Amino acid sequence: MTRDSRTIRILIVDDHPVVRQGLRSLLVGHHDLEIIGEAEDGSEVLPLLSKKPADVILLDIQMKGQSGIEVARRVRAAHPEVKIIILTTYDDESLLREAMEAGVHGYLLKNVSHETLPDSIRAVMKGEKLLSPKLVSSVVDQYQKLAQSQAQKEAGLTSEELQVLSAIAGGASNKDLAEKFFWSEATVKRRVQEIVEKMGVANRTQAIAEALRKGWI
Repeated sequence: MTRDSRTIRILIVDDHPVVRQGLRSLLVGHHDLEIIGEAEDGSEVLPLLSKKPADVILLDIQMKGQSGIEVARRVRAAHPEVKIIILTTYDDESLLREAMEAGVHGYLLKNVSHETLPDSIRAVMKGEKLLSPKLVSSVVDQYQKLAQSQAQKEAGLTSEELQVLSAIAGGASNKDLAEKFFWSEATVKRRVQEIVEKMGVANRTQAIAEALRKGWI
């Protein structure tokens, strides 16, 4: 059989019995998904995997003893082929970042629907990375901040100059810019020209096009 057609073996790791039971109920009836075991403590995970291999681990992030992030690191080191989906009630950005750095393949909130979870498991088996929709906007915000930081490094643009570019891209006139930044229109023209020169383009239209192309604004 090919990997796509065989049963996906799942290990549930959570220190709350009610949660483990709930996850089982979400997955029951899906013939391509098989729960091969449960663990209530992170220390049980590696011994369980050595006895009965799993394809996907559904892993809580806050548990007694080892945290889910620490478990993820250990599993990724010992069994890099195993996919890990964090299931948590925490939508904290710092925990999300730590989990991604630990190499997890998905980060979902525990209110995930009975339709979403099975599809998420199948998706990570195909190599996809998953985030709870509620967390996507925060990740996009982080990337935008990184992009702006990269712009400052590459072109020497200040945060204020990026704001000017963004305002121009949004249709702001010189008069609008003057009111927004409390400048004279003569100052607006000079500052825009400085941005154009820093970016090595011919005019403000090219500056906007380049900033959009590089994802700076």
